[in-house]
Amino acid sequence: MCFDSDSSPPIPALSGGALTHEDLVLESDDGTQFAAFVALPDGPASAGVVILPDVRGLYRFYEELALRFAERGYAAVAIDYFGRTAGVDKRGDDFEYRPHVEQTTSEGVQADVAAAVEWLRKRGCSAVFTVGFCFGGRNSWLAAASGHDLAGAIGFYGRPGAGGDGSPGPAQLADRIEAPVLALQAGADRNITAEDNAAFEEALQAAGVEHEVVTYEGAPHSFFDRKQEAFEEASTDAWRRVLNFLEHHRK
Repeated sequence: MCFDSDSSPPIPALSGGALTHEDLVLESDDGTQFAAFVALPDGPASAGVVILPDVRGLYRFYEELALRFAERGYAAVAIDYFGRTAGVDKRGDDFEYRPHVEQTTSEGVQADVAAAVEWLRKRGCSAVFTVGFCFGGRNSWLAAASGHDLAGAIGFYGRPGAGGDGSPGPAQLADRIEAPVLALQAGADRNITAEDNAAFEEALQAAGVEHEVVTYEGAPHSFFDRKQEAFEEASTDAWRRVLNFLEHHRK
């Protein structure tokens, strides 16, 4: 789990930012219904983001993150991963997410990403990005190799190498990645090493993928959190890079 239940994005809310938001139920091509949360600016949005949460799926942190994107003019859809096993109802903080994570598949996650991308495109977003954290960071980069025609893929502290089951990760699939990549990694991450990040960057370079891999030295996994005051500088820089990446590649 990346964040505590009372964590929140370390991003200032913009006062007066007019927007609308609601809970949604989306449906993937395989007929799966899954929960989502959408936040929209009060006006046309030509660019949108699909937010891919950590292993706990959709909860308040990612709903707030969607609002922060909408305040800055981006249509945002945060999705849940567990429609196939846990349904579409709201869940409490005591949700036992681990058994559901173990039942996810890369194919299922990308089918749900495709449904969210399509939802945004039908509402006028010509440029669509993915933004993910931890489990979602990895799947954000994999989304760029899954035929969604993304404008870019952003991942915070995602695992770039092969999965525990031997399944290929973003580094192994770099030659299939079709969009620019931004990786925001934690230098003190106990499970993702400097060697992992270097191998990812080397694979992206070899595949000719436009990319930036940034490592925040001393920052732990899940540093992007208002509660992590010691890493405020890293969070501020990471958010700046996210917005710059979106602005540059939405064109």
